[in-house]
Amino acid sequence: YAIDLCRATRSAPGVRLGASPRAAIWLIRCAQAYAVLHGRDYVAPDHVKAVAAGCLAHRLLTDDGAGQAAQAVRSLLESTPSPRP
Repeated sequence: YAIDLCRATRSAPGVRLGASPRAAIWLIRCAQAYAVLHGRDYVAPDHVKAVAAGCLAHRLLTDDGAGQAAQAVRSLLESTPSPRP
């Protein structure tokens, strides 16, 4: 799911430079940390969704800046189907 999200950033409207493979790795690591902080020993799609905007927005180069990057990530979360847990 994290890889699908990062791939989707590369073709998102208004995004000049999407998330790299390294961004996908750190998205997964952030989701793991979020899961541990919430008492889980596994990562669910909701954990990835919870950290995606904060983790990916600063890694995108957009036409209008950081505000548009966060909005692009949020719209990709809505349009990218999440796997069933």
